Amino acid sequence: MAKIVAGVGSSHVPLLGVAVDQGKWQDDYFGPIFQGYEWTRQWEKESPPDVVILVYNDHASAFDANIIPTFAIGCGERYKPADEGWGPRPVPDVEGHADLAWHIAQSLILDDFDMTIINEMDVDHGLTVPLSMMFGQPDKWPVKVVPLAVNVVTYPVPSGNRCWALGEAIARAVESFPEDLKVQIWGTGGMSHQLQGPRAGLLNREWDNKFLDLLESDTDAARHIPHIEYLRETGSEGIEMVMWLIMRGALGKRVKRLNRHYHIPCSNTAIGHIVLEPAD
Repeated sequence: MAKIVAGVGSSHVPLLGVAVDQGKWQDDYFGPIFQGYEWTRQWEKESPPDVVILVYNDHASAFDANIIPTFAIGCGERYKPADEGWGPRPVPDVEGHADLAWHIAQSLILDDFDMTIINEMDVDHGLTVPLSMMFGQPDKWPVKVVPLAVNVVTYPVPSGNRCWALGEAIARAVESFPEDLKVQIWGTGGMSHQLQGPRAGLLNREWDNKFLDLLESDTDAARHIPHIEYLRETGSEGIEMVMWLIMRGALGKRVKRLNRHYHIPCSNTAIGHIVLEPAD
């Protein structure tokens, strides 16, 4: 049967994609950021998964104010990089795993999650930047991807508790898939940052690291952090961290940390990265 073997959390700052695409990832500014991913890149190379369930948010590329799904799962065969206003990123198309995606969609809907099923969409930096951070610049991505888009752009956004529960349901879905697959689940976005208004540029190293501590713990306290705390402590875009809770919820009660990295600043955001594996 299929099995979730690890979870990865990562920021998906678009500037990191620019650094990769323009070969700047080793310069004085970006070098310290990318050094924190070196362990993970080697680990992924030595033991790649068959499929990544990649939890991200769309930035008005596939969805807009006319269609705002809370949770949307990509069940297609292939996804092209989106044009976000300056042309698509020069990265490979993302190959889906339609059989697993449809199985997960059915399982989640029967488990009382109202998923939006997407068969055709372009994917933006929210999905492609994490792939670049883990796999560099290959001619073809070495894994298949099941995209899972979460609305964290327009209120109301899902609660942390609902995201954690979705992760638990995803784990049940994966475990019931009959094909022998190694699956990773990635939660992306964050960490603390605000892009507009009087608090633009807000960074909160202390809160971000407390959040990472909670992800490593065997409690489920992180699932009960209220929206107002994310907004107050981490800025308007810090709410993206609820997507990390989908990843964490899928890993079970106890986890083992394999890698952890934190850096500020990158543009006007904080960079966070963690790799966990189930310990139960």
